[in-house]
Amino acid sequence: MMFDGVNLIAVAAAAVGSFIFGSVWYGVLGKAWMKAASLSEEQTRPDPVTLIIAFVCQLIMAFVFAGIIYHTGETNIRAGIISALMVGFGIVLTSQIVNHRFQGRPWSLTFIDGGHWLGVLLVQGIVIGWLS
Repeated sequence: MMFDGVNLIAVAAAAVGSFIFGSVWYGVLGKAWMKAASLSEEQTRPDPVTLIIAFVCQLIMAFVFAGIIYHTGETNIRAGIISALMVGFGIVLTSQIVNHRFQGRPWSLTFIDGGHWLGVLLVQGIVIGWLS
Protein backbone atom coordinates (compact mmCIF):
# COMPACT_ATOMS: atom_id res chain seq x y z
CA MET A 1 0.00 0.00 0.00
CA MET A 2 1.68 3.19 -1.20
CA PHE A 3 0.96 6.89 -0.90
CA ASP A 4 3.08 9.04 -3.21
CA GLY A 5 6.02 6.64 -3.00
CA VAL A 6 5.67 6.03 0.74
CA ASN A 7 4.88 2.49 1.88
CA LEU A 8 2.14 2.90 4.49
CA ILE A 9 2.64 -0.59 5.91
CA ALA A 10 6.32 0.26 6.49
CA VAL A 11 5.24 3.51 8.16
CA ALA A 12 2.86 1.69 10.51
CA ALA A 13 5.50 -0.93 11.36
CA ALA A 14 8.11 1.80 11.93
CA ALA A 15 5.77 3.64 14.29
CA VAL A 16 5.06 0.49 16.29
CA GLY A 17 8.75 -0.46 16.40
CA SER A 18 9.88 2.99 17.50
CA PHE A 19 7.12 3.20 20.13
CA ILE A 20 8.31 -0.12 21.56
CA PHE A 21 11.92 1.12 21.43
CA GLY A 22 10.90 4.19 23.46
CA SER A 23 9.19 2.03 26.05
CA VAL A 24 12.32 -0.07 26.48
CA TRP A 25 14.65 2.98 26.44
CA TYR A 26 12.81 4.81 29.18
CA GLY A 27 12.13 1.56 31.01
CA VAL A 28 15.88 1.13 31.36
CA LEU A 29 16.77 4.83 31.83
CA GLY A 30 13.59 5.97 33.55
CA LYS A 31 15.06 6.71 36.97
CA ALA A 32 18.03 8.61 35.51
CA TRP A 33 15.65 10.52 33.21
CA MET A 34 13.32 11.45 36.09
CA LYS A 35 16.29 12.73 38.09
CA ALA A 36 17.68 14.72 35.14
CA ALA A 37 14.23 16.16 34.35
CA SER A 38 13.50 16.88 38.03
CA LEU A 39 10.29 14.87 37.91
CA SER A 40 8.72 12.50 40.41
CA GLU A 41 7.41 9.06 39.57
CA GLU A 42 3.85 10.34 39.98
CA GLN A 43 4.48 13.13 37.45
CA THR A 44 5.75 10.69 34.84
CA ARG A 45 2.93 8.15 34.89
CA PRO A 46 1.35 8.54 31.45
CA ASP A 47 -2.38 8.31 31.11
CA PRO A 48 -3.94 6.54 28.11
CA VAL A 49 -4.53 9.83 26.27
CA THR A 50 -0.84 10.74 26.53
CA LEU A 51 0.14 7.30 25.21
CA ILE A 52 -2.26 7.68 22.28
CA ILE A 53 -0.89 11.15 21.50
CA ALA A 54 2.67 9.79 21.67
CA PHE A 55 1.83 6.96 19.27
CA VAL A 56 0.05 9.27 16.81
CA CYS A 57 3.11 11.53 16.87
CA GLN A 58 5.33 8.49 16.17
CA LEU A 59 3.06 7.61 13.25
CA ILE A 60 3.27 11.13 11.80
CA MET A 61 7.02 11.14 12.35
CA ALA A 62 7.41 7.79 10.56
CA PHE A 63 5.33 9.02 7.61
CA VAL A 64 7.36 12.22 7.22
CA PHE A 65 10.62 10.33 7.73
CA ALA A 66 9.61 7.80 5.07
CA GLY A 67 9.08 10.74 2.70
CA ILE A 68 12.55 12.07 3.54
CA ILE A 69 14.13 8.66 2.93
CA TYR A 70 12.16 8.23 -0.32
CA HIS A 71 13.44 11.58 -1.59
CA THR A 72 17.08 10.49 -1.18
CA GLY A 73 16.57 8.42 -4.32
CA GLU A 74 16.95 5.02 -2.65
CA THR A 75 14.67 3.43 -0.11
CA ASN A 76 16.70 0.73 1.58
CA ILE A 77 18.18 0.00 5.00
CA ARG A 78 21.42 1.87 4.21
CA ALA A 79 19.53 5.01 3.16
CA GLY A 80 17.34 4.68 6.27
CA ILE A 81 20.33 4.49 8.61
CA ILE A 82 22.19 7.36 6.93
CA SER A 83 19.05 9.52 6.98
CA ALA A 84 18.44 8.65 10.64
CA LEU A 85 21.97 9.65 11.61
CA MET A 86 21.81 12.90 9.65
CA VAL A 87 18.40 13.95 10.99
CA GLY A 88 19.13 12.62 14.48
CA PHE A 89 22.46 14.37 14.96
CA GLY A 90 21.96 17.33 12.63
CA ILE A 91 18.44 18.39 13.57
CA VAL A 92 17.04 16.62 16.63
CA LEU A 93 20.10 16.52 18.89
CA THR A 94 21.20 20.05 18.02
CA SER A 95 17.68 21.34 18.75
CA GLN A 96 17.66 19.59 22.10
CA ILE A 97 21.08 20.93 22.99
CA VAL A 98 19.92 24.49 22.35
CA ASN A 99 16.63 24.00 24.23
CA HIS A 100 18.23 22.31 27.22
CA ARG A 101 21.04 24.87 27.49
CA PHE A 102 18.55 27.77 27.57
CA GLN A 103 16.38 25.83 30.05
CA GLY A 104 19.38 25.15 32.27
CA ARG A 105 18.79 21.40 32.09
CA PRO A 106 21.60 18.93 32.79
CA TRP A 107 23.55 17.34 29.96
CA SER A 108 22.35 13.94 31.19
CA LEU A 109 18.79 14.87 30.15
CA THR A 110 20.04 15.92 26.71
CA PHE A 111 21.89 12.62 26.26
CA ILE A 112 18.96 10.50 27.47
CA ASP A 113 16.33 12.28 25.36
CA GLY A 114 18.66 12.75 22.38
CA GLY A 115 19.62 9.07 22.51
CA HIS A 116 15.96 8.16 22.54
CA TRP A 117 15.16 10.19 19.44
CA LEU A 118 18.25 8.96 17.63
CA GLY A 119 17.17 5.39 18.45
CA VAL A 120 13.63 6.12 17.27
CA LEU A 121 14.95 7.43 13.96
CA LEU A 122 17.29 4.45 13.54
CA VAL A 123 14.46 1.99 14.19
CA GLN A 124 12.19 3.86 11.80
CA GLY A 125 14.90 4.16 9.14
CA ILE A 126 15.75 0.47 9.30
CA VAL A 127 12.11 -0.67 9.22
CA ILE A 128 11.14 1.73 6.42
CA GLY A 129 14.24 0.81 4.42
CA TRP A 130 13.67 -2.89 4.95
CA LEU A 131 9.95 -2.96 4.10
CA SER A 132 9.93 -0.45 1.24
